Amino acid sequence: MSLQELLNYIQCSLAPEQFEVWHIAIFGAFAVAFLVQMFWWCGFFTRLLGYNKKFCKNLVKFNFEQPEVTVIICAKNEEENLKKNIPLIMNQLYPKYEVIVINDASYDDTEMILAEMKLKYPNLRTTYVPEKAKFVDSKKFALSLGIKAAQNDILVFTDADCVPASKDWLGNIVRHFDQNTDIVLGYGAYSYNGTFLNRLQVLDTMFIAMQYFNYSLAGKTYMGVGRNMAYRKSMFLKSRGFSSHLNLQSGDDDLFINEVATPTNTKIEVQPESRTISEPKPTFKNWLRQKERHISTGAHYKAQTKWLIGTEMAWRVLFYALFIVSAIIGNYVTFSIAALMFLVRYITQDIILTKSAKILGEQKFKAKVLLLDVLIPLINLFISIKIGLSGGTTYKWK
Repeated sequence: MSLQELLNYIQCSLAPEQFEVWHIAIFGAFAVAFLVQMFWWCGFFTRLLGYNKKFCKNLVKFNFEQPEVTVIICAKNEEENLKKNIPLIMNQLYPKYEVIVINDASYDDTEMILAEMKLKYPNLRTTYVPEKAKFVDSKKFALSLGIKAAQNDILVFTDADCVPASKDWLGNIVRHFDQNTDIVLGYGAYSYNGTFLNRLQVLDTMFIAMQYFNYSLAGKTYMGVGRNMAYRKSMFLKSRGFSSHLNLQSGDDDLFINEVATPTNTKIEVQPESRTISEPKPTFKNWLRQKERHISTGAHYKAQTKWLIGTEMAWRVLFYALFIVSAIIGNYVTFSIAALMFLVRYITQDIILTKSAKILGEQKFKAKVLLLDVLIPLINLFISIKIGLSGGTTYKWK
């Protein structure tokens, strides 16, 4: 094609008659989706980056008094994980703390393992849920027993299958507590093995953490994960614990935090040394089951929380859908501009995700993030429809 032919082609493409109403409509809708996505990525998801800059400049204030604390772990048939992980919990570089493990009606050798460990670690305490208790399927009942048994006001929570990333895990979490702080949210990561399912789980977990960290920094705390978080016993008792959602098997972490967090009583801890690490789900079916529990619990969040999370997810799906439509039936000029917008959004997302992953101690996802970024909302949509059609979901935590 000669230069003159190319110029003629561009001139024809720019001719007014080439811009059908539906071309403009598609492009307009895509442009709105682009702006909404850029608002989320540049407005909300950069707060963690700003917080990390303050941390690096020593502008984040900590409490170095190191008060006595209680670590609470709920265990149901976790004999192997207890053997492996309890010594790492007991060897934290923290002066005074107790660890309470609640044996939640286990039928393996959990009780025997805990009895042996108590001889070795004097600050390890245990309690148990009787095997025939009515609440045998409720983690909330087990946790409530541990909380009431705690001798200290500051409670740090993790799971039996979680490994602290360092000996400074406990100290890093507790250093955020001052007279105005009731809650500290940490990051519960998954170990990395490089498979596609593993990448999907790691990205999903990291993105969820990015959401609740960034929203918390914006004064809109809505959840935490029981694998790594802390709160005051006095706040738990004052708010009547899990009483408002005892009818639900899940929600001991996210629903409770959604209920009691305020714009000023919550802080976050995101340094890699403060992570806990657990093994990802081994099969796609197991992971879907876990996500089904999380999504069904999310239906009980506050209206504002559901709007924030749902709106971002909906506009993300719409962004990709409109781009595909524009590629198939759009005008040459409008699609070219849309492609440029798509590239800008991808570069922005890649930069923010890469920096956030580094802060949280995660791997860089590179180009695979596009595929994962499309799949996760579709998976969430599928699960939501499944839950809606089935009238809800039932779940036992172990």
